[in-house]
Amino acid sequence: MLGAGISLVVFLSTMLAAAAPALDWPSWRGPTGDGMAAPGQNPPIEWSETEGIVWKVAIPGRGHSSPTVVGNRIYLAAADQVKQTQSLLCLERQSGKVVWQTEVHGEQGDPGKHSNSSAASSTIACDGERLFINFLNGGAVQTTALNLDGKILWQRKICDFVVHQGFASSPVIHKSLVLVSADHRGGGVVAGLDRKTGQVVWSQPRPKIPNYTSPAIVKAGGRMQMVLAGCNLLTSLDPLTGQKLWEVNGSTEECVGSVVTDGVRVFAGGGYPKNHTVAVEADGSGKVAWQNNARVYVPSMIVKAGHLYAVLDAGMAVCWKSDTGEELWKERLGGDFFASPVMVDDRIYASNVGGKTFVFEATPKSFKLVAQNQLGDESYASPVICDGHIYLRVAKRGETRQEFLYCIGKAGNQARR
Repeated sequence: MLGAGISLVVFLSTMLAAAAPALDWPSWRGPTGDGMAAPGQNPPIEWSETEGIVWKVAIPGRGHSSPTVVGNRIYLAAADQVKQTQSLLCLERQSGKVVWQTEVHGEQGDPGKHSNSSAASSTIACDGERLFINFLNGGAVQTTALNLDGKILWQRKICDFVVHQGFASSPVIHKSLVLVSADHRGGGVVAGLDRKTGQVVWSQPRPKIPNYTSPAIVKAGGRMQMVLAGCNLLTSLDPLTGQKLWEVNGSTEECVGSVVTDGVRVFAGGGYPKNHTVAVEADGSGKVAWQNNARVYVPSMIVKAGHLYAVLDAGMAVCWKSDTGEELWKERLGGDFFASPVMVDDRIYASNVGGKTFVFEATPKSFKLVAQNQLGDESYASPVICDGHIYLRVAKRGETRQEFLYCIGKAGNQARR
């Protein structure tokens, strides 16, 4: 009888997970972890400060984390640069009203040494019951779990951290674990923590090289893998045990974007000390399928139907065949890009650093620019698209810099829970 009950819970959980993607965006890179929004949503194409805005709300402090949207709540990480505090914010999805704000660290928040870094660059992961966030604080990377009312449940030091540019890796949920990584010059760590208790289930050392990418869970080569790019490696681990499945030379020292897969190969981009995009067979053979010198350093890429789409840091959109790397088209957008693009059906939404979001149709046959939309003066966080709405975190410069979160769409159309 107990087994039947457990089976029912698993079945219901599976059904809920299958139904959730169109409504929610529960972690970095969305419901499927690859920048693909649920199909058939038809989010807005054009908007401005005065048109298509359901609401906007001022966000305290600074942060580059993308919004996490679950149920009737939105969650964001933010940091006060003066007080050096690091916090989580909870907003009401329908109105943007702040529901609660929890100070996770009351001092010593570290924004890093790069001018484009922040002390709140990690995106929150939500499993429906808990929120997970990584912060670089007081010379160490800490992972914290909170309940949905903002109460801290546990906090775990992952490792001491030697700061180079900063810290940006987001937590990733996989079954009973939350997976975290912290690469740095002192020798990093990648680990699997128990979601309920924060206890370390497994931990693996990493090379003494700075790196910024988040773990990616991919189904490739016929099995689930956790793949990390950077430190001059592409590394695949069993996400439940940390056992190394394969590792090859094939990335650069420093990577930022998360890897993606077409089910056969994994794809990674790097930008220091060289520009490098690479496709590696995911079966453990170590074979490099193809590589080029395109600089897809910060934005993550997107794979769809045997094709790889990317927005280069310097403002070019490109499409490659995923099996051979053949370039099918390459078009200029404009500006620098740090945010990762999001794809809905055949449309890609990509925001540049200057706050302009490009909407373009992307198929293997052609690129077609549909719209350009300006909000604010700065945009580092990636767009989030769910339930037919777009959530954008931007900043406006003036006498003081102020961040805002926008909800773009049609008023009254969001799911009510």
